[in-house]
Amino acid sequence: MDVIAGHFEQTDAFLAALKQTQALNTAVTQTREAMLRDEIAGLRELVVDIKASSGALTPVPTLPAEEKPEDEPLQALPPLAQGNRKKAKAQTISAMAQRFILNDASKSADTIKGTKTTLGLFIEAFGDLSVNQVSGTTAGDFHDLLLGLPATHGKSKNRLPIRKAVEAAKEQGLETVSGKTVKNHFSRLSSLWSMLVQREIVARNPWSQWSFNTTKKTERRCWTDEELALLTPDQWEHRGISRRTYAGMVNVALYTGLRLGEICNLRGQDIENVQGIACFHVRPHPEDGWSPKSAAGTRLVPIHSQLIKAGIMSFLKPDQHFLFPDLPTSSEGVRGAAFGQAFSKLKTKLDLPAEITFHSFRHTVSTKLRNQNASFRELWIDKVLGHEASHRSQGTMNYTSSIDVQNLKSVIEALEFPTFQLDIPES
Repeated sequence: MDVIAGHFEQTDAFLAALKQTQALNTAVTQTREAMLRDEIAGLRELVVDIKASSGALTPVPTLPAEEKPEDEPLQALPPLAQGNRKKAKAQTISAMAQRFILNDASKSADTIKGTKTTLGLFIEAFGDLSVNQVSGTTAGDFHDLLLGLPATHGKSKNRLPIRKAVEAAKEQGLETVSGKTVKNHFSRLSSLWSMLVQREIVARNPWSQWSFNTTKKTERRCWTDEELALLTPDQWEHRGISRRTYAGMVNVALYTGLRLGEICNLRGQDIENVQGIACFHVRPHPEDGWSPKSAAGTRLVPIHSQLIKAGIMSFLKPDQHFLFPDLPTSSEGVRGAAFGQAFSKLKTKLDLPAEITFHSFRHTVSTKLRNQNASFRELWIDKVLGHEASHRSQGTMNYTSSIDVQNLKSVIEALEFPTFQLDIPES
């Protein structure tokens, strides 16, 4: 009996130990399942946050049937994704600026106006990004873009898109915005981002701690007679643009005052005979997406007798679209960028100062004409150069539109450059 009793005691102990082991295993399994559920839920939220910003959400893979807890199915949560998309949309730059700057009654009218200008430039260049997408790289790209903008950008009704305006400023050697102007744009964005950082909407301010050159920019000036005498066809070096084109374009610039972009976009059909006078007709060409920079830019410019003597009419060829056909078009759709860059290199090679650019030909023409002791009127000069009249009354506008071409011819023929000897090579 003692032996049997001992056997039962051992059996009871074994069964008790077995139950304890099973209970422990069950607890471990439940703990493991809970940990897996927490981990999967965290991963799902992370994926949803990432996908929501791009507007495309793919379902998160669910657990295999044997690992999925029966009382809590794991699947993608569309309502959460929709909420994140709305949140991302609500945190665009324009929305944040509206909320914290434009709707703030304590902000001055100048602050509101300046902020709108800055926002307009940024959104045109990069789109209305979520504030969390704006990085230091974005800020740097905006910095470089602003420094390339012409100083007159936004002051004309026929404003070029921002990237085309930068390209045009580069090709034409236009004066660009100052470091102080760029600093003002960054200060406005930095003020907005400071509020966003304070509210923990963004982690950092990419617009702060930038350096700006606020020293006075180089003033452009006219060519001197000595500098004009330095120009010869043999100096020009460019594989795609001929010396003939180079000489022709410089001659046109000096004897008409046309802008570089206007010269690059001249077509054969733009040479017209008006009242018996050969003229360049500067006008919009919507089929090529080009137009003068302002309404006043559309004009007739008589061709100087010296230009005709030099051989400018020899550029006219049957079935040839552009007057200077070997000028390439940039990736931004702007003709003349390569010419502008090559001319800058030539200028450096000739040791000419920074104050001299291709646009200086236009300055030279304007200065020469306004210093003439001649009988022609200031309005005639404005008409030739495509400048807006100083006094834009209805009477003035009607008068300038009816100026006789013969009067414009007298203005053009007043231009003389005795030291300029840049002949146009024969084709």
